[in-house]
Amino acid sequence: MIAIIDYGAGNVASIRNMLKRLGQDSVLTSDPAVLGDAEKLILPGVGHFDYGMEKLEQSGIVPLLNRRVLEEKTPILGICLGVQLFTRRSDEGVRPGLGWIDAETVAFDRKRLKPTDRVPHMGWSTLQVTRPSRIFTPLDAAARFYFVHSYHLSCRQREDVIGQVSHGYPIDVAIEHGNIFGVQFHPEKSHRFGMEVLRNFTQLS
Repeated sequence: MIAIIDYGAGNVASIRNMLKRLGQDSVLTSDPAVLGDAEKLILPGVGHFDYGMEKLEQSGIVPLLNRRVLEEKTPILGICLGVQLFTRRSDEGVRPGLGWIDAETVAFDRKRLKPTDRVPHMGWSTLQVTRPSRIFTPLDAAARFYFVHSYHLSCRQREDVIGQVSHGYPIDVAIEHGNIFGVQFHPEKSHRFGMEVLRNFTQLS
């Protein structure tokens, strides 16, 4: 069973629908017992970084998630705000993140953007796979994904980065660190390319 973490900051209907199309059972839950038994976890998210961390902390499940992810090595996929919460901190707020990856969430450097580069970065962008990844195997070389974000990852450990896109300059948009996976884009809105990413995640052993 795949557990989609319910903490009040995620738009999950389309994620569940795509998992259903893949023949995968999923449950939207904040129940510690269910999260404790799940084979895989998905942390979705939309909105402000501090709001997302506040909702996670209020749910009381952060210690459980730390145990499942860091100690038990349960595969987890962060989507959009979800992957940003994996980082140490964000320019968008003052609360510390989960700190599962050695990265920060930073504002776009507007000095490096062209006049045509809008913030938020919204729409379709072609992914550059920077190293082999279990969630990108296989993946069409021309794969494009749907983005909506005003902040982006900045990873200190470059080996954690598995994908970038160009928006004025190359930005980190996908990570893999052991059992921890994350994408800035919305796979559930990215048609067949997003479906491949979710399928690959569900098939992790």
